[in-house]
Amino acid sequence: MIQRKKAIAAIQKRLKSFPVVAILGARQCGKTTLANQIRHMHYFDLENPRDLAKLSQPQLALENLKGIIVIDEIQRKKELFPLLRFLVDHYPKQKYLILGSASKDLIQQSSESLAGRIAYYHLRGFTLEEVGAKYINTLWLRGGFPKSYLAKTNEESLLWRESYITTFLERDIPQLGISISAQTLRRFWMMLSHYHGQIVNYSELGRSFGISDMTVKKYIFILEGTFMVRSHMPWYVNVGKRLVKSPKLYIRDSGLFHSLQSIDTMDVLLSHAKLGASWEGMALEAVSQVLDVPNENLFFWATHAGAELDLFWQKRGKNWGIEFKYADAPTLTKSMHSVCKDLDLEHLWVIYPGNKAYLLDKKITVLPFEKISILNR
Repeated sequence: MIQRKKAIAAIQKRLKSFPVVAILGARQCGKTTLANQIRHMHYFDLENPRDLAKLSQPQLALENLKGIIVIDEIQRKKELFPLLRFLVDHYPKQKYLILGSASKDLIQQSSESLAGRIAYYHLRGFTLEEVGAKYINTLWLRGGFPKSYLAKTNEESLLWRESYITTFLERDIPQLGISISAQTLRRFWMMLSHYHGQIVNYSELGRSFGISDMTVKKYIFILEGTFMVRSHMPWYVNVGKRLVKSPKLYIRDSGLFHSLQSIDTMDVLLSHAKLGASWEGMALEAVSQVLDVPNENLFFWATHAGAELDLFWQKRGKNWGIEFKYADAPTLTKSMHSVCKDLDLEHLWVIYPGNKAYLLDKKITVLPFEKISILNR
């Protein structure tokens, strides 16, 4: 079993300060396994009919319990949120660890009922730090979902991911109360995979799919809210240049992206037209896990003249940037100089798949992907 010590430590830290901690993440990303590694007194799985029956009278079932109480797939019983507020206010010996796979919906409901009482932890698939640098290509090809990554063969991994996509569309989406046919959303998701790493054009997507701009945004919102898609928002700054103001789109898990693109081996990936986009998306997701910055505070920047930056964030009162390059030895470009000047960057890193770090300029460093952990120092 791959140990997720960093995630466990982060959750335990939150449990010391808050009566309720929510672990949010996509289905099958390891939330239940992680919760079982944290010492708890009581466990309720709302996909288990017996546990669901126990909570048919939730106050009677919960009010006399002590210690850490785990409630898995809590979005299936949304009426629990107001009750949890009452229980943690009146029973200080209780702590709740709640697990959910519907981020936006869950956060909205819980924040209304549990404001000031709840902390969140976003769990993703396996990280580079967890699997080790020598398994980078396996993580890239198969993605971070534990059962996909740990499969005995690439064929088994691909089969699991294809089954996952089917189950997600045919069971999970309807359970969230979303009435869109699985076939329609599958076709839309596959179409989105062709825009992976690109600026989204809602009108173009709508015309291609035969739907309105608003319907396109609705479908993307659904996939984003269930951790399948990342809408990477642009950073606005007044530099006297025409800026790109539409988001970039990424399929968040590289393994799912490869399934949607029918990429089943490294040989196919390395010769595929989407190789660079695949690398960028995988590296972006990995770096966003390393940085101690909320996802909503991560941006990209681009001008219509061609200058661009893949990742921009602010920390400690300074501006920072990252470019992702699938290249043997990235070199200094005019765009890098322009970005550093226009955004007043403290430093710009160029992440690439090589194994040596080197300076391009006093404020620009080429950094191997396997060493991205230094970005949070």
